[in-house]
Amino acid sequence: MGESPLKVMVVDDHPMWRDAVARDLAGAGLEVVATAGDGEQAVRRARAVRPDVLVLDLNLPLKPGVEVCRELVGADPSLRVLVLSASGEHADVLEAVKSGATGYLVKSASTEELLDAVRRTAVGEAVFTPGLAGLVLGEFRRLAAGPPEPAPATPAPRLTDRETEVLRLVAKGLSYKQIAERLVISHRTVQNHVQNTLGKLQLHNRVELVRYAIETGLDED
Repeated sequence: MGESPLKVMVVDDHPMWRDAVARDLAGAGLEVVATAGDGEQAVRRARAVRPDVLVLDLNLPLKPGVEVCRELVGADPSLRVLVLSASGEHADVLEAVKSGATGYLVKSASTEELLDAVRRTAVGEAVFTPGLAGLVLGEFRRLAAGPPEPAPATPAPRLTDRETEVLRLVAKGLSYKQIAERLVISHRTVQNHVQNTLGKLQLHNRVELVRYAIETGLDED
């Protein structure tokens, strides 16, 4: 039995752009379950249709995109949000990630890049327009270098050697495909290791995983 199509929702206040993106996604076999043209409509409809991936513009009427993201991901951490914005400003990228976005693509991206980003976002990969990934990793390093937090009362979960190895490569910014090639394992096996690690660490997505790895020094090996 084949897998059910990926459910995607598109949020943008420009009707022609919104319709074009929805048409491209549907044409590639994804199921566009809803669209919305403002922030409040986006929150209502996303709660009703529960998409796998929300393709979200930041500049929205009634409620800004970062607020939409914060609200929806706060209520449902399994939701993946891919920001698709005209802005490549560093402040906008960091604000989006801090609000819970899994990835960030600028609108100059090609249709192929968008489709690839949506599919990778769906499995928890942190997808960024080239040049922005380093910015986000750098910000996480800066935050990790801040005042140490009190040690948790419970012992840290034990990861297997292979899970630690995969986590170290995730922290270095490698894609699942690159990790699979380096470790000579399948793409699916990499996904399984990442999902197991997320569960053990009680994290929700690859962005949080990268931050954990940086805070524990795994990216420096």
